[in-house]
Amino acid sequence: MYRNISVIFLLIVQYQFVVAQKRFVFTKGLFVNGVHHYGREALYSDSLAYRLYNQTLQKPEAEKQFGQSSNGEPIAWKEIIADSAGIFKSRRFGAGGYLYLTYTSPKEENVLLNVRGNSAVYVNSALHAGDPYGAGWLYIPINLKKGLNEFYVRTYFQTSASIIFPDRPVLISTEDSTMPHIVLRKQNGVLQGAVVIINSGLKDVKQYEIKATVDNKTMVTSIPAIPQMSTRKVIFNFDVSGITQKGKYDCDITLLSNNTIIDTKKIVLEAIDSSTTYSSTFTSNIDGSLQYYSVTPQLNGTKENAALFLSVHGAGVEAIGQARAYKSKDWGTLVAATNRRPRGFNWEDWGRLDALEVLGLAKERLKPDPQRVYLTGHSMGGHGTWFLGATYPGTWAGIAPCSGYATLKEYGSADGKIPDSSRNHFEQLLLRAGNQSDVIKLANNYKPLGIYVLHGDSDKVVPVTYARQMKKVLAAFHSDFSYYEYPGGEHWFGDQSVDWEPLFDFFKWHSRLADSMVNQIDFTTSSPGISANYRWASIFQQLHPLAYSRIQLQRNRVSGSITGSTENVQLLKLALDQFKPNTALSITLDNTKPVLYTVSSAHDSIYIRKTAGAWTIVNKPGDDQKGPARYGTFKEAFNNHMVFVYGTAGNSEENKWSFEKARYDAETWYYRGNGAVDVITDKEFSMEKHKGRGVILYGNKTTNTAWNILLNDCPIQVERNLVKAGDKTWTGDDLAGYFTWPIKNSPIASVAVISGSGLKGMRAADANQYFAGGSGFPDFIIFRLGMLVSGSKGIQMAGFFDNEWKLNSGEFIRR
Repeated sequence: MYRNISVIFLLIVQYQFVVAQKRFVFTKGLFVNGVHHYGREALYSDSLAYRLYNQTLQKPEAEKQFGQSSNGEPIAWKEIIADSAGIFKSRRFGAGGYLYLTYTSPKEENVLLNVRGNSAVYVNSALHAGDPYGAGWLYIPINLKKGLNEFYVRTYFQTSASIIFPDRPVLISTEDSTMPHIVLRKQNGVLQGAVVIINSGLKDVKQYEIKATVDNKTMVTSIPAIPQMSTRKVIFNFDVSGITQKGKYDCDITLLSNNTIIDTKKIVLEAIDSSTTYSSTFTSNIDGSLQYYSVTPQLNGTKENAALFLSVHGAGVEAIGQARAYKSKDWGTLVAATNRRPRGFNWEDWGRLDALEVLGLAKERLKPDPQRVYLTGHSMGGHGTWFLGATYPGTWAGIAPCSGYATLKEYGSADGKIPDSSRNHFEQLLLRAGNQSDVIKLANNYKPLGIYVLHGDSDKVVPVTYARQMKKVLAAFHSDFSYYEYPGGEHWFGDQSVDWEPLFDFFKWHSRLADSMVNQIDFTTSSPGISANYRWASIFQQLHPLAYSRIQLQRNRVSGSITGSTENVQLLKLALDQFKPNTALSITLDNTKPVLYTVSSAHDSIYIRKTAGAWTIVNKPGDDQKGPARYGTFKEAFNNHMVFVYGTAGNSEENKWSFEKARYDAETWYYRGNGAVDVITDKEFSMEKHKGRGVILYGNKTTNTAWNILLNDCPIQVERNLVKAGDKTWTGDDLAGYFTWPIKNSPIASVAVISGSGLKGMRAADANQYFAGGSGFPDFIIFRLGMLVSGSKGIQMAGFFDNEWKLNSGEFIRR
């Protein structure tokens, strides 16, 4: 039941936003199915986009043939009429389809487009983000030209669309606000919230402020710049230090420009006592946006050195709803992270980072017993539990997946499943870039964990076969797991679907061993950039990037030895703090000649490298090499308070694409990840001003002046009509590329490049399924526009740089 409250509230707020504005609802259209496929991989296909980019797309007409399906059957445009609620739906409408809508405007003007149930939309050929989960609060500023305006809506199974004519160019939207609770005697000083500012004007919003007043106390906060025709979620401060009683309080928000009122809105805050489940906000290190987590406090007051339970929610569930499903425990506090959105990233990628950020904050603020930290979750959060448990096995004392699936290779959502295998070498390499998602391959990492599996035996959403699959996997090697199928239990059988007493009793019987007590290690990872450390050993570098690496080690402090075996490990770090100073240590790995070392101090550690089949001691690798802090893959750069930099040095069409692509990614990042990112021109970028920040660069060496600052020494170079990668050169205006490169003035930040050799190649790079949870992208991929219709045949080169960021000795495939 707790899941429906937020939906009702959202519908009310949406009505309040739209009722004051003039609105046009689309009721007639044309649709065509089976023309695109976007999934959890770098490859995508879209024959309609291909024609649009080649300027060969013919205007749709009813019964006009578009093409042929994969089995040779004709595909034609069909008429479709919306129902009385304005929703387009049909049993034939949906899979791989586009909905074509038109609007004839009597004049040129800027408006807001609200589409629900779509993954993207082309507005007069400009690409914008979609609202695949039908949240309803995504209002996209668009420019209507005088006369015919065309909309190609990339659909799911039900879609609605409307145009809203705003009464002002810049306004506040509170539908998707992020706000904390006021917790009496706990968090009732200066707090932070976030609201969306919509800029449908033709000028950037700069030097604006938000004035927030609560209980006669006012604070003013400067907000970041918002480019023309775009939206951004912005942080503001408000003072609730005078509130001492429970209840509802108005927060009056005013948007100001040079002390002139631009717009006003009201948000209702709730003050509660410290024994009630509450939400708390924080600034994320990923992008500098405001996120929240929720807390179910410990019974009779929070105590230091108690247990901590991290709970990860299911698809469509908010963190506050997840936390409210649990009763307070007398022996610990429960904290629920958000995954950045109710669906977010399936607890992978930035959902994984969100969980780690919240766990770190919870440890800092609650000061739990580090040996009693537990992980649990439901549905998609059940997958999150399997995934986070296998990825970070040294963190938890126990895990408890509830009604969950193990891997995205076998269970999909809106983005589909990760392909399981391929005979094509290019596709195999791309799938390898997503190896971290396959927790079954990481199952040996569960050995030190107590595991409780809970699943309803009548679950039709995530069938119980997924739990039985993992039961079989665990039974082959695990000696400490409990398994229970709830008789007649559907996917959600009340709060006990997560707040199950035997589950928490199981947790109570388990504690994490201190590192000093663990002398045996068996640890697997697919990427040191995601998970490198287990106890006293760290896989620093691999022989083959993103293939699975495994270490099996035995430490003997009496004899002064470490022995064991490694698979796909080139550089290993060993912490030696449990050996006494002056110990003559012998390290024997893979049956090779022992490495001899004399321990120097109680905080000693060494690095050993495998070269030509032998292990030797080496110095710590420099920041110019790959390592856990920066290991590569294209998606890694979307972190470290990233900034989007679009090019302005090209021709008018190239510059237009660069801005629109950056804006499209910012819209998608906001929708999928509750994110907010600086979108700036290449002229505004500087290494000093943006030091330590991740950079996403749009354009090429010819069109983006930041290229020479960030990429002058990169072995991959893209110019107008030319791409070079090492000693290979391709020519033409239809080449596209995604690749990453380390930023030299930072030990952690990278630049991700979204590039093309011409307008066709740039448009080929429009797709951004790198935001799909679990999707695999290597360090670099170069392809032609033809990939949209020919698949992997369009890939020219893909792979990984070596551990020194060199291309010639990296692992790649080239056509």
